[in-house]
Amino acid sequence: MKVEDFRKMTDEERAKKTRELREELGNLAFQHKLRPLEDTSRMKKIKKDIARLLTVAREKSAS
Repeated sequence: MKVEDFRKMTDEERAKKTRELREELGNLAFQHKLRPLEDTSRMKKIKKDIARLLTVAREKSAS
């Protein structure tokens, strides 16, 4: 997703999305340990989305 989309979300929506992405990342990491994933770039994209969400949340709390 794009940063603009994250900025339009409410605090509750951002928190929910962060939890969902962290859960998905955990599931992918577990699956990757069992057998190699076909698309390992998905893990990197999820990590970046989590970082974007946390950055936007920090920006909102600072202002």
